[in-house]
Amino acid sequence: MKSSMPSNDQVEISSDDSSSSSDADDDVMMSHQLNDEPDVELSDEAWLFRRAKSYQEYMKLIPIPAKRGTIIPYTSWTGLGSSIKQIYEQPLHYLTNLHLRNLDQERFGAENENIPLDMIVHPSKAEASIWLVEEINRKTSSPHHLAKMWSDCSMYHAFIDPVFPKLGC
Repeated sequence: MKSSMPSNDQVEISSDDSSSSSDADDDVMMSHQLNDEPDVELSDEAWLFRRAKSYQEYMKLIPIPAKRGTIIPYTSWTGLGSSIKQIYEQPLHYLTNLHLRNLDQERFGAENENIPLDMIVHPSKAEASIWLVEEINRKTSSPHHLAKMWSDCSMYHAFIDPVFPKLGC
């Protein structure tokens, strides 16, 4: 697929699991002012890289919450991630969401699989570990790496959060 991008138009890119496949180009929520370039034909890879770069730049702007005093009960890593998104009203990075999913999958078949995680790992430690991974992903992830991962997985948009904070200037 080739996409033509008109100059000086605002493009809103968003992630929404309820979108149709024709909305697959809408993966990240943010407005981006395009510079004064003539119409440019982009390959799928170039378009995916542009989206990954915009996504990563946006995620870098979101501050990690400094005050975290809530003890969040949880039974799974993805459940804790969902609670964190609701409490702090901000998204988690695509790579953090994958990390949490992988941690849950690693428990399958473990002898303590049926024990709630908050009985194994203290909720404060678990939340702190998620925020540490989140900070690393927000500050250091390469848009090239994201674009490569996204090109390898047609369902990547399912791990991009539709929760977006208001960024103060």
